[in-house]
Amino acid sequence: MIDALNQSAVLRLAETEMEPCRPGFTRAIIRTGNLMGVVIDITGGPWTEADPMHAHPHEQVTYVASGEILFVTGDQPAQRLVAGDMFAVPPNVMHSIQLLSETARLVDSFHPGREDFIPAG
Repeated sequence: MIDALNQSAVLRLAETEMEPCRPGFTRAIIRTGNLMGVVIDITGGPWTEADPMHAHPHEQVTYVASGEILFVTGDQPAQRLVAGDMFAVPPNVMHSIQLLSETARLVDSFHPGREDFIPAG
């Protein structure tokens, strides 16, 4: 994780070890005091169904850097997204994804930052 809490910072993925966060998911994080960027690599696709729906109090914008996903939300029809597409989720809106390709890379931005993504200690 790269903290830019008191100064600017750079995250170089080629020089960063991705952190496993759950089976099939690894991530790298950069954050300021109020904003968090997360690069997420997903493997093990295609999935037969979407991840369980979830919601959080953070605003979220996600860029699909590679792969293909189905973006599922509680308030709109599911959307098939490919590299170059983006989706946005307001706070407390139920949402999920389904991996349609073998792998995908997503770039998430959260405001405020997701404290639940920060390792304890």
